[in-house]
Amino acid sequence: MDDEDETALLTARFEENRNHLRAVAFRILGSLSEADDAVQETWLRLSRSGADGVENLGGWLTTVIGRISLDMLRTRASRREEPLDTYAPGPADSRTGPLGPEHEALLTDAVSSALLVVLDTLTPAERLAFVLHDLFAMPFTEVAPILERTPAAARQLASRARRRVRDAPTATDVDPVRRREIVAAFLAATRDGDFDALLALLDPDVVVRADQAVVKAGAAGEVRGAAAVARTILGRAKALRPALVNGTAGAVAAPGGRPRVVFGFTITGGRITGIDLRAAPEWLGGLDVTILGDGPARRGD
Repeated sequence: MDDEDETALLTARFEENRNHLRAVAFRILGSLSEADDAVQETWLRLSRSGADGVENLGGWLTTVIGRISLDMLRTRASRREEPLDTYAPGPADSRTGPLGPEHEALLTDAVSSALLVVLDTLTPAERLAFVLHDLFAMPFTEVAPILERTPAAARQLASRARRRVRDAPTATDVDPVRRREIVAAFLAATRDGDFDALLALLDPDVVVRADQAVVKAGAAGEVRGAAAVARTILGRAKALRPALVNGTAGAVAAPGGRPRVVFGFTITGGRITGIDLRAAPEWLGGLDVTILGDGPARRGD
């Protein structure tokens, strides 16, 4: 087999694992753009070293992307950086067809963000151990070398992370009908300028987080507390429309019928505990958005 054929075979084998690698990296990093950077770096390492002697390429690639993602997490922590939750294909991304089911799951996670919010409270080592073992069923004997710890220590990290995830409130403790009612009440309060009604829907510790595209449009990156959030929302969200975003009740700013900003809600105990504002075009382009009452909305460009 000549070099060209070997490269083509290696590329094909890597592409078979791409969606899985992106899913792993996203859940470790919480950022689609950083996940794609990690996937690209994994491809570069594979292309340099080749697959000779690698019996389980999928396992090898998962180990490599785990190490890369862990390094990125640690670098981010040392620099106190916030990830940009956008989707931007890297140079090695040859995907031209529809999004695969694993990538659709990534986008669903990004909308609700409940799990990601909890994962952000974990240390890099806890996060990696939990994601690789609990979400992707990697044995601790394989997780441990990535962390440079013993399997017992890796198990302890995952156990600690699991307790925090289990004990944290999530967006799934309210049924879809009630969730839609709460979102509808939120939108009615913003439309009517009813500060008290909006305040009643918000948890006292509610947090609004905006991605960089929304921040560049003039919004604050983060707002905390019911009163501050209510004042911010009433000033900016009167034109919001109810929508299903990947099947979940949410809201969009959609001038001309095209979604420009998506509002994702975390609801716990009947109150809104988190609102995520997303506007990055690359991210919007992968969503399934239906503006309720108006039929399917066109995807963002």
